[in-house]
This record gives sequence, structure tokens and C-alpha cells, in this order.
Amino acid sequence: MNHNSAPLEIREKVAFTESRLEEALREGCARSGASELVILSTCNRTELFVAYDGDVDCVALGHWLARFHGLAWDDLAPYCYQHVDLEAVRHLTRVGAGLDSMVLGEPQILGQIKTAYAQAQQLNVVGSQLNQMFDSCFTVVKQIRTETAIGANPVSVAFAAVSLSKRIFSRLDRSNALLIGAGETIELVARHLRENGIANMTIANRTLSRSESLAAEVGARSVSLDAIAEELVAADIVISSTAAPIAILGKGAVEAALRRRKHKPIFMVDIAVPRDIEPQVAELSDVYLYTVDDLKEIVEENKRSRQSEAVSAEQLVEQGVLSFEQKQREYRAVDTVKALRSHADDIRQSELQRALKLLARGDQPEVVLESLARSLTNKLLHAPSANLKRASAAGRDEVIPLADELFALGEYKSLDSENT
Repeated sequence: MNHNSAPLEIREKVAFTESRLEEALREGCARSGASELVILSTCNRTELFVAYDGDVDCVALGHWLARFHGLAWDDLAPYCYQHVDLEAVRHLTRVGAGLDSMVLGEPQILGQIKTAYAQAQQLNVVGSQLNQMFDSCFTVVKQIRTETAIGANPVSVAFAAVSLSKRIFSRLDRSNALLIGAGETIELVARHLRENGIANMTIANRTLSRSESLAAEVGARSVSLDAIAEELVAADIVISSTAAPIAILGKGAVEAALRRRKHKPIFMVDIAVPRDIEPQVAELSDVYLYTVDDLKEIVEENKRSRQSEAVSAEQLVEQGVLSFEQKQREYRAVDTVKALRSHADDIRQSELQRALKLLARGDQPEVVLESLARSLTNKLLHAPSANLKRASAAGRDEVIPLADELFALGEYKSLDSENT
């Protein structure tokens, strides 16, 4: 199930915690009849990728899922979906590419899939079938990330704010950021800035305990709102998102900070509604001020861009599924090819030993080599020739063109026709 098929109150009931994941992987195989199992559990989805040695039994798997979480399968069934064979391959690849995500093209899900797969590998509950499936997924998703721009543009306000910062300050590792507020948006901004190597980060909030908690998580300093005016002097980037009913940062305070900064520019983003930063601040020549509406325009434009890129990504998914199907067909011939080679090698070894004995007793090398070549040809072709005659006599005419293709006989049959 995922965010499209089930509401949060249902999804959270079947989420697998880290502490019980090992138990779930082992028990899931043992009690559902599956031979291989990978469990992907995130805030937006719980998915079981399963391989069977025999017939697929999704109902048994569903009953196990429900029992594991102390639920009734009938209560979960309406929210679940299943994909079998190539549809499962297609689904996994779309999930990995972010095409099935709440935020189109988001890259985090691929890392979560890789982690889930690695955990199953460590417990030896994956084998050749899921190995091939996940390898195919990773290959296609890498191609999608390389050949399309589906994940290139930010589609969240927090990410857009950080991306704008990077446009103005090419080296965030030399920049100082002041974040005002400590809610969810500022938390996302802080994490994005940390991931992009911000030099220093300060979080100002009315409730100091909240800003201290967030600061500890992201490696930042924490100050009270009263310290904003002083903190502005060192801030190259200011991003604000509070629930204050009136502006908390005015033109005068920013002007004073700019004078002390010797008019070194400040990039400011006001994500709050109502606004935290007075609109008049935008009149200052050394300030780049963006509002939440500015960011929303960027986000919507980027969403449209991702939708366009998603078309190309879907085409690559389909190519990947076709390639996977072709490889599966090739794998089905592996055992027969191995048997054929073993049969031919047994004949080679037998005839080689016979030839070496003839040479050892003094027979002419030319005669021995001629006998070796003739005997190898006869023994290698005896069974195919006899079986072709029997098939033809039985009216199995379809075998003849298959033999022509298998042994590439077209050229030789053309020559025989010309000679005739």
C-alpha cells in the first residue's frame, strides 16, 4: 500500500520498525511460502517484494502481513495492490525513479530502496530472482537520473529557498545563515543547508528550547529572537518562517546591519504568512528579498518541468522492463547451453584421449587428425540429425526452420540449392 491507496491512519499500522525488521524478513519468508523477500517501509508506503519457487500466493502474504501487525487481513485488503512478474518490475522501477512518489521525481526513495535491499541481503533472504530485479531497477533509475532532469529542480518551498541561496552564493561553505523560526519549514531549510555544506548556521526562535533542540540536530547555534539585530551583521543568508502576527524584521534594523557589514549583500527569504520581513526591506540596494509567492512560482514552474521530464522517464522505464524480460528469456536457456557444452566437452575429451593413444603407438599424425575430426563431427551431429529425421517423419515441420536458425544453416542450404 502507499499514499495513493491508503490513508495515513492505515499506513502507520503496517509500517515496519527498524527493531522488528530482521524478525519480519525471516518470518515473512517462513510463513508466507516466499523464497525471497525485501521489505520497503517508509512514511508513504509499505511494500513487500517477493519471489516464489512455485506459484505466486499474494493472499498468504497478505494474511501474514496482517498477523504480524496484529490486524485482520479483511481490514487491510481494500487498501492493498499487487503486481506480478513484469508489472512488479515496472512498479519497482517507477518507485525508484520517484514516478510513484508524492513529490514527483524526489530522490530520497532510491536510497530507501537500496537500504531495504541491503538489509535483506545481509539476512540472506534474497536470491537470484530479486537480485536481477533490483539490479535492473538501479540501472534504469541511474539512466533516468543521467538522461532526464526529473529530479533537478526543487519542488518544495524549503528546497527552493536553499536553491536560490546557491545561485547567489556559489560557495555556501563560505556563507553564514540565520534562520528565524523553528517549525517544520525551517527544519527542512536547515537540513538542506547542512547537506549543501553551509559554513555556519544560527537559529533564532521565540521558544529557545525548540531552537536549541533543532540546532543540536543540524549542527547550528541557537539564539532568542531578541538577538536577531546583532546576528544580522554576520548573516549572508536570512530565511524566516514564524507564526508571528506582525513583521519581526524591519527596514531600519536591516539598514543598520548593512552599514556594519560595509554593504556586503544579504539574501533574504520570507516564507511566513503573514510576512515576517517588512516589504520595504526590498528597497535596500544590498538586499535580495524573496517572498513565499516568489518561491511558489519557482516551485510550480519546476513541477511543470518535472512533469515534462516524467514522460521521458516513463519511456526509459518501459525500455528497462523490456530489457529485463529479454534477459529473463536468456537465463531460461542457460541450463540447456551448459548441458550442451558439457556434452560436447565429454565427446572432445573421449576422442582426444583416443587420438593421443594412436599417436603414442606411432600412427601417422595426418591419419590420426583426420580420424579425430571425422569422429568429433559424427558424434556431435549424430543425436541432432537423428532427432531431426524423427521430427520430420512425425510431421513436426516447425522443427526444421528452428534447426536452420539454431545452426545458422541458411547459407549452406542456399549453396545446396544452387548446386542442385
